Amino acid sequence: MSLSILIPTHNYRCAELVRTLQMQAENVDGLRYEIIVVDDASTDDAIRHANREVREWDCCRLIELNENLGRSRVRNFLARQAHFPTLLFLDCDVRIVRPNFLRSYLSRGGAEAVVCGGVTIVPDEGLRHNLRYRYERACLQKFSVERRTVAPYQSFRTTNFLVQRDVMLRVPFDEGILGYGYEDVAWGRALQAGGIGIVHIDNPVAVDDFEDNPTFLRKTREAMHTLHAMRHDMTDYSQIVTLAARLERLHMQGLVRTAYSLIQPFIKRNLEGTAPRVSLFQLFRLGTFLNLPRK
Repeated sequence: MSLSILIPTHNYRCAELVRTLQMQAENVDGLRYEIIVVDDASTDDAIRHANREVREWDCCRLIELNENLGRSRVRNFLARQAHFPTLLFLDCDVRIVRPNFLRSYLSRGGAEAVVCGGVTIVPDEGLRHNLRYRYERACLQKFSVERRTVAPYQSFRTTNFLVQRDVMLRVPFDEGILGYGYEDVAWGRALQAGGIGIVHIDNPVAVDDFEDNPTFLRKTREAMHTLHAMRHDMTDYSQIVTLAARLERLHMQGLVRTAYSLIQPFIKRNLEGTAPRVSLFQLFRLGTFLNLPRK
């Protein structure tokens, strides 16, 4: 058995995640493994220094980039750096919550091209004011393996997945997506177009970092710009694109845009405050998308 564990990071301390994975890998008899961390041109010197601890550990490698590649290019770069035929990609801001996490993936034996383990959100009363935490918790049912299996390509997330290296090299992430978000949705679409299957299993990692509300809203705006640029390819892959198309058919887009503009200040105050409502966040996403200029 062999496995390349690949972690892109940017301004995030991931040494604890690497150590946990290394300990699990060491407990699998006969496993040949490597853990490669790519620092995608972090701007925080303290974090860059902290992550260099990884270099001191067996079978671990840290690559520091001087140019930020972005979410798609860095994953393609990691796939090319890997030495083994099976790749496990993990986001840097997750926590391993199951002691048999690696064994569960390795038990698949490389039989499937892509295996998605899913995510979970650990309850934390201290995060009750955090918008992203509340949103992710509200989506937990969608994260279940049963729900993901119903729409395997649309449910794909880059947070935690296993892929065969030859598949990744043959169907790389779209490096034309330069903005934040939706590179995972686009890759799911590319896999479906190529007839490459995705298997969803119950082997989640916990999302372990929740940015503050204004930062999350900024990233969401950027994601809506990305989605808007890709909208013609996202039919059946995005509920927002589907809803926007329905409103257009009903000649209601203008009305919704006007109504959203009137209530936008109230929505912003709520979402940046201490009691953000997920329903208003969904409206924020749709309103932002509808108000982008059409080209």
